[in-house]
Amino acid sequence: MISVSIRAFLQPGFVRYLRMRGRTRNGAQQSQGGSVTLRGIVGLLAAAVSGIALPGTAYAGSFLEPAGPIASAQISHFGVISALMLIVIVPMFVVLPIVLWRYRRGGKGTYRPDWEFNWGLEILIWGVPVALVVALGTALWRQTIEGDPYRALGPNPLVVEVVALDWKFLFLYPEQGVATLDLLALPEGRPITLKLTSGTVMQSFIIPQLAGQIYAMAGMQTQLNLIADRTGDFTGRNTQYNGLGFATQSFTTRVMSPDAFASWVAATKAQGTALDADGYAKLLPSSVVNEPVLYSQFTPGLFDQVMARFAPGMFQHHGHAAMPAPPAPHQGHDHTPEAAQ
Repeated sequence: MISVSIRAFLQPGFVRYLRMRGRTRNGAQQSQGGSVTLRGIVGLLAAAVSGIALPGTAYAGSFLEPAGPIASAQISHFGVISALMLIVIVPMFVVLPIVLWRYRRGGKGTYRPDWEFNWGLEILIWGVPVALVVALGTALWRQTIEGDPYRALGPNPLVVEVVALDWKFLFLYPEQGVATLDLLALPEGRPITLKLTSGTVMQSFIIPQLAGQIYAMAGMQTQLNLIADRTGDFTGRNTQYNGLGFATQSFTTRVMSPDAFASWVAATKAQGTALDADGYAKLLPSSVVNEPVLYSQFTPGLFDQVMARFAPGMFQHHGHAAMPAPPAPHQGHDHTPEAAQ
């Protein structure tokens, strides 16, 4: 989970690099032969280094700026693991130069060619690693239970159904009867339950400032629970490669006060368009969404119908008919994100 968060933490610089490369792909640089490859490598390294060297770039939108209890617990766990690992790293970098200097030729260290065993050294060599393994295992065990994405965080959660598509996310609100594309609107302070599936290949869903990573898979449902304890816009993204538009597949998580959320729902119902099976089929081809799309209503049971399309036998007893199979979702992956718009 932490490794995925760090990957998302570094991704903005990588996205900027890919967008720059996309704009120059058909330009004059392409005719310069090998220099483009060298320049591309340098640009990629610069994008990666910028995520580490510039705090303003690196921290923005990452789990290092938590906006909810789940992300706060993750950064606390990260701190505990880092501190425990320093018990190994710091002595190694401190003691190694001392030993090399003391026992160099002509140094003050005692020469003992017949030395074989020392209880104190044996206890240190074996005891510290065993203690660290126990401490790390205990910390991981506790965090795994406390950070279980399926664990409810309170009564009366807001349920949002999430469908991962190629280079975009569809959010369905069964309680409110509205839907959005690439915009996840949430009320502040209320428990949220996200039910996820995929209408295409497997994807990895994450909102670093609010919660950890969870996979969305076709024909299956996963779950992620979270709470946002402050308002604002937070970036969510897919961290599982799924084609040329992968680097641009992000969405806005907009946390607002409960009253503002109620007003947003009313406004969406008044001005959005309806989403039915035909409208969903139009979303299946690979494409990049530049602006969020609002839907005033959607076909009831759409989420189950999406899953039934990949696993029809599992949903027959629910009475949900599977959607007609549209064209293969990846047939458009031979073009660039710009061409898919």
